[in-house]
Amino acid sequence: MKELNDERVLFAFDKELEPVLKVASGETVRIRTKDCFGNQVRTPEDVLDEIDWDAINPATGPVYVEGAVPGGALKVTIDNIELDDQTASCTGKNEGVCGDLFDAWSTRLCAIENDRLIWNDKLSIPLNPMIGVIGVAPAGAPVNCGTPGSHGGNMDNTAITTGATLYFPVAVEGALFGCGDMHAAMGDGEISVSGAEVAGWATVTLTALPDLTLTNPLIENDTHFGVIASAETLDEAADRAVHEMVALLHDRTGTPEDELVLLLSIVADVQVCQMVDPEKTVRFMVPKYVLEALDFIL
Repeated sequence: MKELNDERVLFAFDKELEPVLKVASGETVRIRTKDCFGNQVRTPEDVLDEIDWDAINPATGPVYVEGAVPGGALKVTIDNIELDDQTASCTGKNEGVCGDLFDAWSTRLCAIENDRLIWNDKLSIPLNPMIGVIGVAPAGAPVNCGTPGSHGGNMDNTAITTGATLYFPVAVEGALFGCGDMHAAMGDGEISVSGAEVAGWATVTLTALPDLTLTNPLIENDTHFGVIASAETLDEAADRAVHEMVALLHDRTGTPEDELVLLLSIVADVQVCQMVDPEKTVRFMVPKYVLEALDFIL
């Protein structure tokens, strides 16, 4: 298994970047990532007004995957997530959903002990390790790591955790994969504009699927399969994810669209990933037992 440290990071997913690592299709890589602050907030004395804001949301990479071609897809299996022992969180004026309440930044550092996030002496929180920024290079202009899109990016999706598999549409040779911005825990929505931000290691298996054509990222776990979509509003993102799922199931199973819509209204869930970035992100998740009954094969 190859290992990649965090000395080389990207701040935008960009087709012009030189790969820091090249791997064969199906190869597993252990990747060191910085937190969303670029590891600049480590003590109570680290003031957000004084950090380098050009160095936030770094993703480690890019990684060139042999066999990944434009028009195909990249399969990314999250094999393991290892977290450092301290998190940082923030909110502030004009940040997140409640930015209207504040005139200054607030930050909070928390320790991780025995697989719990220690909020204070009365409250500890179970961990939900996840990867916030993950994706591939887009075909057009670079997209900064703080913004999600059809290439992936800052989707802040709590379902992107150990055991999940993602499928990204590939726009450039080698895909140019990167990831970072891990969280020890985060609620759906990420209302403050941050979760429990943390550095660590992500172990991923990268597989080229040149014959799979996608529009937006897909996600799969033991129980569900879904479409991830981002747009200017949550309504638009949800509409995009639902329509894409209906089209995918109709194409792969031949089930009439009206039957699919009626069925999905009963069994599937629109779930908010994040509502605080320049583009908002949702996932539309369908139980696998339903897909099995439809004879769905990706």
